[in-house]
Amino acid sequence: MLALADFLIVGAILFCLSVAGIFINRKNIIVLLMCVELMLLAVNLNFVAFSHFNQDISGQVFVFFILTVAAAESAIGLAILVVLFRNRSSINVEDISAMRG
Repeated sequence: MLALADFLIVGAILFCLSVAGIFINRKNIIVLLMCVELMLLAVNLNFVAFSHFNQDISGQVFVFFILTVAAAESAIGLAILVVLFRNRSSINVEDISAMRG
Protein backbone atom coordinates (compact mmCIF):
# COMPACT_ATOMS: atom_id res chain seq x y z
CA MET A 1 0.00 0.00 0.00
CA LEU A 2 1.36 3.37 -1.01
CA ALA A 3 1.20 6.23 1.45
CA LEU A 4 0.53 9.88 0.74
CA ALA A 5 4.18 10.70 1.39
CA ASP A 6 5.25 8.43 -1.49
CA PHE A 7 3.16 10.39 -3.98
CA LEU A 8 4.35 13.70 -2.56
CA ILE A 9 7.98 12.62 -2.86
CA VAL A 10 7.49 11.61 -6.51
CA GLY A 11 5.75 14.93 -7.18
CA ALA A 12 8.57 16.86 -5.51
CA ILE A 13 11.19 14.96 -7.51
CA LEU A 14 9.35 15.71 -10.77
CA PHE A 15 9.00 19.36 -9.83
CA CYS A 16 12.70 19.66 -8.93
CA LEU A 17 13.72 17.96 -12.18
CA SER A 18 11.65 20.41 -14.18
CA VAL A 19 13.09 23.41 -12.33
CA ALA A 20 16.60 22.05 -12.90
CA GLY A 21 15.77 21.54 -16.58
CA ILE A 22 14.70 25.16 -16.89
CA PHE A 23 17.89 26.44 -15.26
CA ILE A 24 20.26 24.04 -17.05
CA ASN A 25 18.83 24.40 -20.56
CA ARG A 26 18.12 27.99 -21.44
CA LYS A 27 18.71 27.73 -25.19
CA ASN A 28 16.06 25.39 -26.57
CA ILE A 29 12.45 26.54 -26.36
CA ILE A 30 11.01 23.06 -26.84
CA VAL A 31 12.84 21.75 -23.78
CA LEU A 32 11.68 24.78 -21.78
CA LEU A 33 8.06 24.09 -22.73
CA MET A 34 8.49 20.43 -21.79
CA CYS A 35 9.88 21.44 -18.39
CA VAL A 36 6.92 23.73 -17.74
CA GLU A 37 4.53 20.91 -18.65
CA LEU A 38 6.40 18.53 -16.35
CA MET A 39 6.06 21.10 -13.58
CA LEU A 40 2.30 21.23 -14.11
CA LEU A 41 2.08 17.43 -14.09
CA ALA A 42 3.97 17.29 -10.78
CA VAL A 43 1.44 19.67 -9.25
CA ASN A 44 -1.41 17.63 -10.73
CA LEU A 45 0.02 14.49 -9.14
CA ASN A 46 -0.11 16.20 -5.75
CA PHE A 47 -3.70 17.31 -6.33
CA VAL A 48 -4.78 13.78 -7.24
CA ALA A 49 -2.91 12.28 -4.29
CA PHE A 50 -4.50 14.64 -1.78
CA SER A 51 -7.89 14.15 -3.40
CA HIS A 52 -7.62 10.38 -3.17
CA PHE A 53 -6.43 10.29 0.42
CA ASN A 54 -9.02 12.84 1.58
CA GLN A 55 -11.82 10.97 -0.25
CA ASP A 56 -12.81 14.19 -2.06
CA ILE A 57 -13.22 14.36 -5.82
CA SER A 58 -12.79 18.13 -6.13
CA GLY A 59 -9.00 17.85 -6.49
CA GLN A 60 -9.39 15.47 -9.41
CA VAL A 61 -11.90 17.79 -11.08
CA PHE A 62 -9.46 20.67 -10.62
CA VAL A 63 -6.80 18.59 -12.38
CA PHE A 64 -9.02 18.32 -15.46
CA PHE A 65 -9.24 22.11 -15.63
CA ILE A 66 -5.47 22.44 -15.22
CA LEU A 67 -4.86 19.89 -17.99
CA THR A 68 -7.22 21.80 -20.28
CA VAL A 69 -5.34 25.05 -19.70
CA ALA A 70 -1.99 23.25 -20.12
CA ALA A 71 -3.10 21.79 -23.46
CA ALA A 72 -4.15 25.22 -24.69
CA GLU A 73 -0.85 26.66 -23.47
CA SER A 74 1.10 23.99 -25.32
CA ALA A 75 -0.83 24.59 -28.53
CA ILE A 76 -0.26 28.34 -28.38
CA GLY A 77 3.40 27.89 -27.44
CA LEU A 78 4.01 25.51 -30.33
CA ALA A 79 2.21 27.86 -32.74
CA ILE A 80 4.46 30.72 -31.62
CA LEU A 81 7.44 28.41 -32.01
CA VAL A 82 6.48 27.53 -35.59
CA VAL A 83 6.09 31.21 -36.51
CA LEU A 84 9.43 32.00 -34.89
CA PHE A 85 11.12 29.17 -36.79
CA ARG A 86 9.65 30.37 -40.09
CA ASN A 87 10.86 33.93 -39.51
CA ARG A 88 14.27 33.28 -37.92
CA SER A 89 15.10 29.69 -39.04
CA SER A 90 16.08 28.93 -35.46
CA ILE A 91 14.40 28.14 -32.16
CA ASN A 92 17.06 29.49 -29.80
CA VAL A 93 16.01 31.65 -26.89
CA GLU A 94 18.53 34.33 -27.89
CA ASP A 95 16.61 34.86 -31.12
CA ILE A 96 13.45 35.64 -29.17
CA SER A 97 15.19 38.27 -27.06
CA ALA A 98 16.53 39.83 -30.29
CA MET A 99 12.91 40.48 -31.35
CA ARG A 100 12.42 43.13 -28.67
CA GLY A 101 11.76 46.58 -30.05
